[in-house]
Amino acid sequence: MIETKRLARINELAKIAKERELTPEEIAERDVLRKEYLAAFRANFKKQLDRIEIVD
Repeated sequence: MIETKRLARINELAKIAKERELTPEEIAERDVLRKEYLAAFRANFKKQLDRIEIVD
């Protein structure tokens, strides 16, 4: 799972984006953090799906 500090930074950048336009460095950082978050989410979701056992 993604670190709490990284998730907080994603939220912080989202809040800043609502208030003003992000700098190119902030946009690049946001993109990297989003990719990390999505990769962690997909991996966790796949683990959950792999554990599902269908009982008939």
